Amino acid sequence: MQKIISTLSILLLLSIASVGQIQPQIKKFTRMLDLLDKYYVDSIDAEKLVETAITAMLKDLDPHTVYITKDEVKSLNEPLQGSFDGIGIQFNILFDTLMVITPISGGPSEKVGIRSGDRIISVEGENIAGIGITTKDVRKKLLGKKGSVVKVGVKRRGIDEILEFSITRDKIPIYSVDAAYMIDRRDGYIKLNKFSKTTMDEFRKALAGLQEKGMKNLILDLEGNGGGYLNMAVELADEFLTDKKLIVYTEGSKSKKDNKLATKKGDFEKGRLCLLINEGTASASEIVSGAIQDWDRGVLIGRLSYGKGLVQRQYYLPDGSATRVTIAHYYTPTGRSIQRPYNKGVDEYRNDLRERMSRGELTNQDSIHFADSLKYETLVSKRIVYGGGGIMPDIFVPLDTISYTDYYRDIIIKGVLSNFVLDKIDKNRELFKTKYPTFESFDSNFIVDSTLINELVKKASSEGIEENTEELNLAYDRLKIHIKALFARDLYSNQEYFIIINRLDPAFKTAYELIRNKKKYNSILNP
Repeated sequence: MQKIISTLSILLLLSIASVGQIQPQIKKFTRMLDLLDKYYVDSIDAEKLVETAITAMLKDLDPHTVYITKDEVKSLNEPLQGSFDGIGIQFNILFDTLMVITPISGGPSEKVGIRSGDRIISVEGENIAGIGITTKDVRKKLLGKKGSVVKVGVKRRGIDEILEFSITRDKIPIYSVDAAYMIDRRDGYIKLNKFSKTTMDEFRKALAGLQEKGMKNLILDLEGNGGGYLNMAVELADEFLTDKKLIVYTEGSKSKKDNKLATKKGDFEKGRLCLLINEGTASASEIVSGAIQDWDRGVLIGRLSYGKGLVQRQYYLPDGSATRVTIAHYYTPTGRSIQRPYNKGVDEYRNDLRERMSRGELTNQDSIHFADSLKYETLVSKRIVYGGGGIMPDIFVPLDTISYTDYYRDIIIKGVLSNFVLDKIDKNRELFKTKYPTFESFDSNFIVDSTLINELVKKASSEGIEENTEELNLAYDRLKIHIKALFARDLYSNQEYFIIINRLDPAFKTAYELIRNKKKYNSILNP
């Protein structure tokens, strides 16, 4: 108990030593813990009490200042670090069994001979099939320190005996770039899912590859990109903006104003640029979007972004836990803060997306209202833009609520659609690979017909999803594309998935039409 009190006291003193009036509160808190330790009628879990107190204390601040337990630190940091230690497989749990979708190229599993379609049924001699294993369980059993060895038992289709593999764990990359491909001879597409330590290396490589193929114009997809490192956002914006242009500035009550400027010749300062954004585009993604919009460098297409204009810094605590503390606000080049209000509390803040949906803000541009006091002008063309609650795109594309029916949603969220495709591929993988040796042959010749749809409907019924003919008909074309995209991902890669699934995205279609029309594109940026 004394160790807990001492640790907490050191933590608080280090954090707020400059604020003298806080000292009596530190003494008050440690005295309370001491009293409970000495006199409380039952035994107490001091560590749990302290963690509860810290969590409650932070709840009264902004929604992004959070406490992270020592058990959560590694899993939360891995996506931003750009790698983790493991065996290197993409997997899914199909019929209560861990199935390998694909071994990661060059990774430990591929090196020892693990194949797509293999079922891992035991780890270190312990059965893991048919016991209700979860994704969390898989991570716990297969992740581990680089250089350590894990033994797995594998059931492979067509082979009766169980195959035993010893896999030496290694660093496994987590990629920021989901896809980078040429749409046609002049127009390219890059999908970015986060801003991690490896983001700019990946982006520059992807961009250079497209430029070598003749790319002149770019669609940068930031839909659903929740952000990450501030410096990566600054570097990305720098690729599009000319020297010394302000990208973003940060400022807080305990941190002075810090301007981030474009510093060098970027690799894509010319050429038409469209950014795709939506309600899941947040933080670092909004920094890039705001800079592009404020400097009239490109056209933003989609829906109002998330609205996170706060900067966090992570501090480690003595027991291995951590806290992410908001240290500043950030502002776009015009001076806009795009942070959503959070004065009604954390719960209200986190329910904001649901409220936006109920107010019609995802389906109707006229439902979105900004105060005149939040009006700004872009820095080149003097177009009107707004702050105070996300970044409003230049072209609004409503959420598709017609083809995205309840029936379609249910077969997705209950895993029926993905498991149906996985099972089909698993039973016929070699046939598919022989028939469609390249993605191009697959894309041209693979057809999702009514027979396949009917099989899916029957499968959904067996899983408790009642057939709804009207809703199925509304979602029919969407469903066909989605099925084909899932087949492409499992047979080839994530990139091929996006090539097909983008045919469903109205924002992508709008961007592609615009980027090919120089006159219309210029008329938006220079009205």
